[in-house]
Amino acid sequence: MTTQLVSALGLFAFAALAWGFGRVRGPAAVPWRLILVGLAVQLALAALLLWLPPVRAALGAIGSAVDALARATEAGTALVFGYLGGAPLPFAETGPGSSFILAFRALPLILVVGALSALLYHLGVLPLAVRGMAVLLARGFNLGGAAGFATAANVFVGMIEAPLLVRPWLAGLSRADLFVVMTAGLATISGNTLAVYSVFLRDVLPDAAGQLVAASLVSAPAAVLVARLMLPPDPGSSEAEALPPPRLYAGAMEAVARGTADGLAILLGVIAALVVFVALVALINAALVPIAGVTLEKIAAWLMRPVALAMGIGGAEAAEASRLLGLKLVINEFVAYLDFARSGAVLSERTRIILAWALCGFANPGSMGIIVGGLGALVPERRGEIATLGPAATLAGTLACCMTGAAVGALLPG
Repeated sequence: MTTQLVSALGLFAFAALAWGFGRVRGPAAVPWRLILVGLAVQLALAALLLWLPPVRAALGAIGSAVDALARATEAGTALVFGYLGGAPLPFAETGPGSSFILAFRALPLILVVGALSALLYHLGVLPLAVRGMAVLLARGFNLGGAAGFATAANVFVGMIEAPLLVRPWLAGLSRADLFVVMTAGLATISGNTLAVYSVFLRDVLPDAAGQLVAASLVSAPAAVLVARLMLPPDPGSSEAEALPPPRLYAGAMEAVARGTADGLAILLGVIAALVVFVALVALINAALVPIAGVTLEKIAAWLMRPVALAMGIGGAEAAEASRLLGLKLVINEFVAYLDFARSGAVLSERTRIILAWALCGFANPGSMGIIVGGLGALVPERRGEIATLGPAATLAGTLACCMTGAAVGALLPG
């Protein structure tokens, strides 16, 4: 059996898992049309992003733009932080790479991308892209209105920023549509973090920025499919009309200022989450190792081994792939991508692309807390319902990311 066929079968297996998890409420017929349309949309979109020359050229241009942003950001960090931010060292570096400090060299890129994203939104560029994605979701899944707009926006902005764009309509969303919005937020990544991850991966992944953009795009229909399978809408429920993009900024300077402030909040949140969750995992490991002789990461790697195999990653590479998938599961995708950047060179190019796509999502316990808290603040009258949906949305987001990895695996020759 070829690895491409294994990935294709894995794609169906993940859809079957999503349907199975949704059946705990009782028996129901298999929604074959939804599954076939959902998988077809993912595969067709992935094929266009991988093989259509104009699209490939556009994704390559995104990579060049990210590199330019990284260089521009370093000019700012070098001025503010000196050699900690990339200025020439006043001493000899005794260990290669030891002068690279994550908080001062890579993470400030979030600030620049945050400001640029807000400016592009104000100028109408991002709303145009969001509306285009929303049309694709509406035609493929009959998903319109606030849920469709927020799901499409999640491809480009964060899991809290996207619902903010449809805040007036959140209280009136059906339970199923609210679940779609939450799942989409956890199955994709924001433009701020995408830029940082592509800088990490540029030495081990060809066209890293373009690959991550493609993964986030494919994860949107995957998230809708998984969410609809796990929590179908009530019969007879109607979809709202497509929404116009709301006006957020009075002018370009306000967009830049507020985008920078939002980027700062994300930057501080990333730093805090990394410190806290790495520390918590270390504490759990300190208790686990003397008792069971294993670490939390090892347990997660065992759990993710069948997932790696189902995505079409076999042989000796499955162990490393399941380890990285396990890191994302117990900590977050940030740590997984950092480790991937260090160890990914030993993997084949096909496996590296599958992993880059499969890791491209916020689905982890920390992000579940963020989306539950953030959405609860936006619609406090539904806080209890949102908290109840949080664990299921995290599972759905994880399955959607796995489907994205399997989709690209089905298209890449072994």
